[in-house]
Amino acid sequence: MKILIIFASYFGNTEKIAAEIAAGFGPEHDVRVIKAEEFQLDQLRDIKLLIVGSPTRAFRPAPILSICLKAIPKNGLAGIQVTAFDTRIALENIKSGLLRSLVKIMGYAANPLAKTLVKKGGILAAPPLGFHVQDTEGPLTKGEAEKAAGWAVTILAGILSQ
Repeated sequence: MKILIIFASYFGNTEKIAAEIAAGFGPEHDVRVIKAEEFQLDQLRDIKLLIVGSPTRAFRPAPILSICLKAIPKNGLAGIQVTAFDTRIALENIKSGLLRSLVKIMGYAANPLAKTLVKKGGILAAPPLGFHVQDTEGPLTKGEAEKAAGWAVTILAGILSQ
């Protein structure tokens, strides 16, 4: 299966998750992992699965990733399985009560990413997922890399069972 993972990363945490997801698909799949800055529309040709990942910044995806997705025409993802992930600080680890309340209302980056992919014609392969970092700059919380590789297996099982 041809799989494309597009990500944005500020401190390397989202990039690490993207790499772990790619590794989770195993060598029998053609998986390409690219930075959002490197994205070209022709990279969508012949892919079966598109995964997009971003750190959560001000409750939203990284601006470069939003720009990248805007370049995809309406129905440009028709017939392609899609999903999204983000890196985030766990709600219970946010020290500020005000910020915790805002996160509860505004959310994290993965959901808006997934909605954008579906609006572009994609078929949601798996619910969007968040991976935890310990602080704004990371590092990843223990076990998140393994969780990413396991998520790839779950996504693949869901696609193959359809």
